Amino acid sequence: MKLHDSLRRATVDFQPQSPGEVTVYGCGPTIYDSAHIGNFRTFLVYDLLHRTLEWKGYSVRFVVNLTDVDDKTIKGAAEAGKKLEEHTDPFARAFMDDAAALGFLAFDARPRATAHIDAMIRFIEGLVASGHAYRTEDGSVYFSVESFPQYGCLSGNRAESEDTRSRIDQDEYEKGDVRDFVLWKAAKDVDRRVGAVWASPWGPGRPGWHLECSVMATDLLGDTIDIHLGGEDLLFPHHENEIAQSEGATGKPFVRFWLHVKHLTLGSEKMSKSLGNFFTVRELLDDGYDPAAVRLSLMSAHYRSELTFTRSGIDEAAAAVQRLVDFKRRVTDHPTAPGAGVEERLDLEAHLRAFDEAISDDLNVPRGLAALWGLVRETNTVLDAAPEGISDESRAAVLDALEQMDRVLGVVELAEASRATDTGDQQRIQALVEARNDARANRDFQEADRIRDELAAEGIVLEDGVGGTRWKKTR
Repeated sequence: MKLHDSLRRATVDFQPQSPGEVTVYGCGPTIYDSAHIGNFRTFLVYDLLHRTLEWKGYSVRFVVNLTDVDDKTIKGAAEAGKKLEEHTDPFARAFMDDAAALGFLAFDARPRATAHIDAMIRFIEGLVASGHAYRTEDGSVYFSVESFPQYGCLSGNRAESEDTRSRIDQDEYEKGDVRDFVLWKAAKDVDRRVGAVWASPWGPGRPGWHLECSVMATDLLGDTIDIHLGGEDLLFPHHENEIAQSEGATGKPFVRFWLHVKHLTLGSEKMSKSLGNFFTVRELLDDGYDPAAVRLSLMSAHYRSELTFTRSGIDEAAAAVQRLVDFKRRVTDHPTAPGAGVEERLDLEAHLRAFDEAISDDLNVPRGLAALWGLVRETNTVLDAAPEGISDESRAAVLDALEQMDRVLGVVELAEASRATDTGDQQRIQALVEARNDARANRDFQEADRIRDELAAEGIVLEDGVGGTRWKKTR
């Protein structure tokens, strides 16, 4: 398996530090507002990697944090007139609900920064003791960029200006800035109002944003982790600062592979909350879009290529999802003819091999989807040529190949789950189908059309064939 490592600026063979085991840390959402689909484009790459590693047999420990204390969450709580936890809790739940709706595998841990304050204080104490950090008169603590000669190894932004010791206490700043950054921020009135203040050896205050991820990652996964994920906008200064403070504290390499995801754009602009040009997952689902279609559309381009969001793109993804669901149903329902194998006409191993090669090449989803559609086309050709039926063994082999690919993509399973109906609903729908058939038999076409329209409004499509009428749920 090959991954593109941002530190080496190359696609290289992936080898975990412990054979068969992989530790992964992904920068999660800052929960001052609902995460938008631009954020979820990045988070879906997390899930794609998670699924791929497990599909390849690795034991994976996957951690994604929730940033619940920083400039943005404090400002949001203050403007809402709420305490910090009261303000951030709903957005934490929304993130987890949206992740579940899009079929994410469960993360092993979803740490909140506020639950690791004691560890953050110990971390800073170590940096101060080793000369990598210093206290200022107001009770803040800053990392000394000058003390870490490797600064800039990830981004190329070196601390070479005459003003390297000027300080900034904002959690985010201009991409060209290479200056000492805050580890512990002395308490301000707004921090006190929302309850974002903790005691420390340097006085009351709260951690800086960059520090939080380093501490949560090393606390939960060890001093050196295999893979660190994030959006490309986090490469500098956030991830650069993580490297400096982590390696300054431990003296060990912090991350072995860095993966960064390109932006989702709306037109020519990056989708972002600051520009106001964003949609949330919940808004799209409330508009009637299939979760599997949203998932597929956000994964449709390679993660190192920009992806432009359009509603027509989701419509195209919805049609693709429906085609996959119909394909699985066709294979499942095709007549059985004992002994009528299709192996000599269908090279399932070739399709699986092509899929594996694509996903193993830096998570190349477009090539992986091409392999999946190759399986669909070839199988449909075989089924067209074998109307009398196929053997149960052949059927099982095709369904297994589809399931193997979908374990990574997570599309068909999600589509089936989101369209599932309970037994009572199935019985109600079947009764309406039979009532429509009776109306048609009695030439009451107005009533038959009314029933069809009623079911269509629920996303139920009827298919009339020689074997009778079948129904399927499309959303």
